[in-house]
Amino acid sequence: KIPVLFPKIFDYPFTYKSVISEKLKSVDFVKAPFGSNWITGVVWQDGIVEAPEPARVRALRVSFEPGSRTAWHTHPLGQTLYIVNGQGLIGLREEKPQLMHIGDTIWIPPNEEHWHGATAENAMTHIAIQEALNGEVANWLELVSDQEYQLK
Repeated sequence: KIPVLFPKIFDYPFTYKSVISEKLKSVDFVKAPFGSNWITGVVWQDGIVEAPEPARVRALRVSFEPGSRTAWHTHPLGQTLYIVNGQGLIGLREEKPQLMHIGDTIWIPPNEEHWHGATAENAMTHIAIQEALNGEVANWLELVSDQEYQLK
């Protein structure tokens, strides 16, 4: 069993300043819970970058408590996940969820219906990188059922 490697969750709201680069001004982000319509369990997000147009890159650090997961969703230009802590799962339609481990990089193609989250026993944190298309980075769908979440 992989030990739980979960960073301390600070009281909400927790504000910090991050200097993105010399060309981008400092950006204030708030550590905030994900919206409840898009997740099951407790999921926290920290904004890393939301580049101004014409750039499209968006990046978040997302922390999932054990058993927590996103709803089914897609990304118009795809998504890259980089696992930085714990152990997680990623699911695709009609496929058994796959384990994700620290150091894994996962590419999800454009418009692929998927979900991701922590395992039932371990928390997980990933960096999520995606690009916006006409201002949209994700299309949220229905919640993942307990049956879909099971590793079977």
